[in-house]
Amino acid sequence: MSRFLFILLLVFPVILHAQESPVKWSVSGSKKSESVYAITLQADIRAGWHVYAEDLADIGVDALQVVWDNDNIKKLGDPLITPVPVTMADPVFDGTRLKVSTGNTTITQDISIEGPIPASLRVTLKGFASNNEEFIPLEENGTVTFEGGVEINTANRVKISSIDVNNPVYPCGDGVQEGKGLLTVFLLGLGGGLIALLTPCVFPMIPVTVSFFTNRASNKQQAIKNGALYGFFIFLIYVVASIPFHIAGNVQPEIFNNISTNAWLNVLFFAIFIVFAISFFGYFDITIPSGIAGKVDSKGGLGSMGGIFFMALTLVIVSFSCTGVILGTLLVGTASDGAWPLTAGMAGFGTALALPFALFAVFPNWLKSLPKSGGWLDTVKKVLAFLELALAFKFLSNADLVEHWGLLKREVFIGIWILIATGLGLYLFGWLRLPHDYKGQKISAGRKVLGTLAFILAAYMLPGLTNTAYANLKLLSGFPPPLSYSIYGDANAHGKGLEPDVVNDFEKAMQLSREKNKPLLIDFTGWACVNCRKMEEQVWTDPEIYSIIKDNYILVSLYVDDRKKLPAEERFTYQLADGTQKEINKVGDLWATFQSENFINSAQPLYAVISPEGTLVTNPVGYTPNISKYRDWLECGLKPVEKK
Repeated sequence: MSRFLFILLLVFPVILHAQESPVKWSVSGSKKSESVYAITLQADIRAGWHVYAEDLADIGVDALQVVWDNDNIKKLGDPLITPVPVTMADPVFDGTRLKVSTGNTTITQDISIEGPIPASLRVTLKGFASNNEEFIPLEENGTVTFEGGVEINTANRVKISSIDVNNPVYPCGDGVQEGKGLLTVFLLGLGGGLIALLTPCVFPMIPVTVSFFTNRASNKQQAIKNGALYGFFIFLIYVVASIPFHIAGNVQPEIFNNISTNAWLNVLFFAIFIVFAISFFGYFDITIPSGIAGKVDSKGGLGSMGGIFFMALTLVIVSFSCTGVILGTLLVGTASDGAWPLTAGMAGFGTALALPFALFAVFPNWLKSLPKSGGWLDTVKKVLAFLELALAFKFLSNADLVEHWGLLKREVFIGIWILIATGLGLYLFGWLRLPHDYKGQKISAGRKVLGTLAFILAAYMLPGLTNTAYANLKLLSGFPPPLSYSIYGDANAHGKGLEPDVVNDFEKAMQLSREKNKPLLIDFTGWACVNCRKMEEQVWTDPEIYSIIKDNYILVSLYVDDRKKLPAEERFTYQLADGTQKEINKVGDLWATFQSENFINSAQPLYAVISPEGTLVTNPVGYTPNISKYRDWLECGLKPVEKK
């Protein structure tokens, strides 16, 4: 373990300084026999440096090698290294004798290729190098060409020249709606902030902080000014926290969709929410390290504007154990819509937290009517714990869907939510006791009302466990997995109430469109897309909409968050308009790029109508919950289009 930490200490400064690689290299391929080739690496290692020629599994060091991402290409035997590596006592590893290579080194690796021989293969040089003082990882990309390989033209799978998003045949539709409106997201953030106010981390701070301003101020005007500044700084801190997402979005617009659908990020949120839920149930307390909060809090006594700012920052940090899960939900829930919705949500959240401090500073007499902290706060905290538990499984479901693990089928997910809702009802009625609860505890009328609603929700979800028409829980559309992700099979294809002719295959869909002389309805969707499920389960199941699509369109569903790898021969590198290179290795990579390149949009859902000749018939539309409006758009897409 100590060696591993030592390596990290050596590597990290080098990464920060972006040191030039001590290895210059080139790679080539040569044919040895049918489907057998040799990859030859020529490495020129800088004087005074050496690279490791053997794997050190116990400390995570790999020998210099060439790797690739293609399941059809297998290594044949061990690589041949010329000249033969020498053994030296390496001071980096306390004098351990290791095999290393120096100077000009050649590594030859025989490979076998199954299926079509590619014209080229993107490879990566990996390994570690050292000069006895520094220790750095090597990871550089290159391309090897193969004699007799076939160049597969894959670029035209992305950009379709006949699609002109600015000039559809008919100007039907209002264009694309970019996810939730900013006002809607602001109000959602405001609601989340109001909930956060009722948590034990924030609520008790209101009278204490306002009293501090009132007592320290020389007059009422100064108390009002300080309270207003304090509230403003709380608002500002939350808004500023969203700035990095604007910078990242300018670099890579698809980063927001990747955030909301990244499997491991969703698993991380699942684990965090489970831990927070257990804490909120009262089994243990989560606290910010005292050193962090203490250092910030110490600045709060400076007085003036700087001191007030650090007081606001202290509140944000200390309250994070209660507000973190709400902010996490806001991040993942708005990430796919871009940076501005996230900023709007953070602004709403900050406004809700800031207003009470500012208002009570202006009207200090209101403090007398403020409820005292007590058992009701503990009840709020435990109700939030049940909600966090439900949201935790939503995050796990997102990861399960995009990776196709099969862990949380629709009925399993609904069953878990039924248990959580039932548990919430039992707790609110006092029949389920948690830490700090006691037998004979008085149950208020409000708790009984909420408990009844929890039992009603559990009863509403029961049909979701069946394989009947009642399994479509429209009020919860978007939260459970789609109807097709079922223990009963996927007869109801992808939960759309329809049988899509094609899934994740645009070329096949276009072929069917030409053969049947029907326009193509492209459904850009995602496994973890809430609004996509709402459209499928609330709009597409309408009898009229169902009939129009089924009888008049070829439907193709393209999943932009599908993490399944493309077949090796279909992976390629695509050059974007700005000249940057993008690796297309997964199904979702292909369709996310296809959508953004042809329709200049990366939001889901997105619907587009293409004629059999490949012409854009109408303006693409996004989330359209109004059935009549969506029906009019579909009917417009059926108007005749002149063949060119």
